[in-house]
Amino acid sequence: MLQSLAGSSCVRLGEQHPSAWCFALLVLGYLLYLVFGAVVFSSVELPYEDLLRQELGKLKQRFLEEHACLSEQQLEQFLMRVLEASNYGVSVLSNASGNWNWDFTSSLFFASTVLSTTGYGHTVPLSDGGKAFCIIYSVIGIPFTLLFLTAVVQRIVVYVTRRPVLYFHIRWGFSKQVVAIIHAMVLGFVTVSCFFLIPAAIFSVLEDDWNFLESFYFCFISLSTIGLGDYVPGEGYNQKFRELYKIGITCYLLMGLIAMLVVLETFCELHELKKFRKLFYVKKDKEEDQVHIMEHDQLSFSSISDQAASMKDDQKANEPFVNSQSPTSNDSSLNN
Repeated sequence: MLQSLAGSSCVRLGEQHPSAWCFALLVLGYLLYLVFGAVVFSSVELPYEDLLRQELGKLKQRFLEEHACLSEQQLEQFLMRVLEASNYGVSVLSNASGNWNWDFTSSLFFASTVLSTTGYGHTVPLSDGGKAFCIIYSVIGIPFTLLFLTAVVQRIVVYVTRRPVLYFHIRWGFSKQVVAIIHAMVLGFVTVSCFFLIPAAIFSVLEDDWNFLESFYFCFISLSTIGLGDYVPGEGYNQKFRELYKIGITCYLLMGLIAMLVVLETFCELHELKKFRKLFYVKKDKEEDQVHIMEHDQLSFSSISDQAASMKDDQKANEPFVNSQSPTSNDSSLNN
């Protein structure tokens, strides 16, 4: 008896507040997805970390044995300083001493990663003035970048998505939903080919120590604005045309980010995804909807009455002979 009452009450609550239950399931699913990712990353990466720690420990012990005049404390102080400089993008290696992190092209690349919120982290400001300027520059530049990207994507979507879908829908008579789905799939395939597969093949050739998977990984991490910074192009000591290469990468990141936003906007306009998103949104109150409807009706009725009055005035103005007849003439005609 109690179980049936509890079940009926849950059913009633679910029928009365469907969006709340869907939102609760969404939160639960997201938390489970986070836990799932943590478990997989831990199980996959922890053995490699353990092997790397053991290898570094053996190398350190062997170095101390070969250089008995050097104490372990002195070696650790030196390594700490080297690692600290490496975090700021400065390497102590002789083959990397020729690359400057703050020439114009590298600074342009850094500015693009800051404004696009990619943030590789391989190069960071060293001075207090640079850090302060980075804060002010980001506070102004990130909203400016969002405004710029929104305006560009809005114009591109009109010509790339909406007009082609309407063309096939009106000209050929296909279903608008089917055309939108096919168009989104084709656009996604073209974007993946032009901004992931082809650039990954190019990076695997230009970067000596990158294979195709690592190059594709860099493209995805960059265009998704994750920006882990473990792979950064153009940092090799023997990189040819490094300045031109950095400018090309900057243009690629901006164009790829715009293309990704266009694809996301195209998929978000699909009717099925709109219905799916509405499951998790808070519905408007009926009173607010009625108020909006009443305001809309009043506006429409007033506009219709104004239009009718203006049409009557125009009709009277266009019929002067009918209006010019006097009522006395009408009465005399009736008497006759």
